[in-house]
This record gives sequence, structure tokens and C-alpha cells, in this order.
Amino acid sequence: MGPAAKVELHLHLDCAASYGAVAALAPGTTFEEYRREFVGPPKATSLVDLLRRPRRIVALMQDRRGLRVITEDLFDQLARDGVVYAELRFAPLQHLDGGLRPEEVVEEVERTAAAAAAATGIDARLILCTVRHFSPEQSMRTAELVERFRGGLVAALDIAGDEAGYPLDPHVPAFRYAAEHGLPRTAHAGESAGPASVWETLERLEPARIGHGARSVEDPKLVAHLRERGTHLEICPSSNVLTDMVDRYADHPVDRLYRSGVRLGISTDVRAMIDTTLSGEYERLHATFGWDEEHFRRCNAAALDAAFAPEAVRRRAATRLGLGGSPPGAGTG
Repeated sequence: MGPAAKVELHLHLDCAASYGAVAALAPGTTFEEYRREFVGPPKATSLVDLLRRPRRIVALMQDRRGLRVITEDLFDQLARDGVVYAELRFAPLQHLDGGLRPEEVVEEVERTAAAAAAATGIDARLILCTVRHFSPEQSMRTAELVERFRGGLVAALDIAGDEAGYPLDPHVPAFRYAAEHGLPRTAHAGESAGPASVWETLERLEPARIGHGARSVEDPKLVAHLRERGTHLEICPSSNVLTDMVDRYADHPVDRLYRSGVRLGISTDVRAMIDTTLSGEYERLHATFGWDEEHFRRCNAAALDAAFAPEAVRRRAATRLGLGGSPPGAGTG
């Protein structure tokens, strides 16, 4: 179910390694070990529990070869999934244990992504993440990397991590720097914490998009604010079930948010851990909420309209999505 061509805006590079990629970097890893150590059980106890899982993948991404193999692997997955435009996010400062400098990490991922994009025909951009537990200096360093690499595939700044466990205060200067330099911003919020976290993130970081944001549904005033401001939500239903934000897929507020007129798109977030594809996500939305081709068309159009990409790239993706060759301004309402 769903269109052959798709857009995916919220996808973590260090949470998407296939068994083939892991086996290439850690020979001798059995499929059973991969399922146990890299994928994990279908239900985490919390977001914090889920955040422990990528450590095994991150450990394989501490040198150029590891970064290259994981990036190429993800493009292979996206090509099979029919994704025509994707934004991949990662935290460069989490890949320094092998002696690489932050600039070298970004250079390697960008070089590999450019080659993989050319080989697969997938248009892509990169988002650099700071993380909630980072220091102010680490966050600023990440923002400075976005500025240094702007004009290539690096497109935006994000903040990820334990939303409920760490405050925003250390990261406000980095996002202020990004705003002053005209750098696009997105931010994780409304995942493990409620509407108050989304309000704070919008007010203090001023992102154009919110990563997840599903718990915004708990506050009608916030939903109205998001709709009126045109703030795009990067919704990841299966991931939210995995982290126990909701108990079952049928409990997810994605359909209510869509019907409320909030601009949103669908993503997988942590492909390896949810053990599905974007096509699989669409199938679940169809089976659970009765979503049809028009729902997916509107979500892809809204996602492309919110993409951190030049107009020429968005026009090319729009053509492949069958949207008439230009990124539409229409939302999901």
C-alpha cells in the first residue's frame, strides 16, 4: 500500500545498519547475534532504553571504512524502499574514538553519500545532531560544523537524545548561532516528554520542524499553533510504539494530527530497531487507520515542502513523486 516513490526526513544513520553491513564490519557476527544485540526486542521500556541500542552500531562507525559501509548500506535500503529524497542525521562528535577529527567524520559521510546518491538516483541531505547530554561546547562545535559544510550535502542542525532527562539550556547558544548564520534547524521534542517540551523547544530553539512531536496532540492550543505556523512534524509511528510512547500502533495520534490539519510526514527513525521499511510503515497506516494513496501523497508533499534542500532538488523529487514538478505548499489538511 502507498506510493512507489517516497520522502523520508527523519532517519538516523547509526540506527539503520542491516545484517549485511554489520557482518561486513564485524565478521563472525551471526544473524541471531545481530537480532539480539543490534535490533533488540520489539518493545523497549522507554526512549532511554532505546538510546542504548545504537551503541553497537556506533562502535562500528569509528573509522572511515565503518562510516562508508554504514552509509552505503542505508542508501541501498532506501533505493529498495522507493525513497527518492532522504535526510540522514548523525552526531559527528560520537564518531571520534578511532582518531578521526569531527571534520573528517563529516567529510567521509558526505563523500560517501554523494557517491551513493549518484549511484542510486536518490537525492539526499545530511543533518548534523547535537545530543541532549552534550556540553555547550560540543553543541556549538556541531553547529559550527553545519556552517563549515553548508553549500554541500550538509543542510541543518538537530538536537536528539534524552528529551526528558536533560535540559535545553546548554544547547540554546548553538541554536542561536545557527539562526544568526541562517542555518536550518529541526529538533526532537514531544517524544518522551509532553506538550510543554514542544512549546519550550519552539520558543527557545526556533526550529522549522519538530522531530516526532506526536505528543503535541495532548494540547489543543499547541496543535492549533502548529497548524497556524505551518510547523512540520516528522512523525515516526513504529518508533514511538517501540519506545512505549504508545502501547499499540492503533493508539498512535498520527491520524488525529493529520485530520487536525497539522503538516506532517512519515519516517522510520530507527530502521534497524523497528525492523521495517517506509513501505512497511505505510502498510501499517493503511491497515490501522485506513490511510490511502491521497493520505500518502499529502504527507510526501508536505515533507518535501519542508525539506532542507535547494529548490532544484525539491522540484526533481516532486516530479518523481508525481506532484507536477514543483514542491507544493499545501499541507495535510
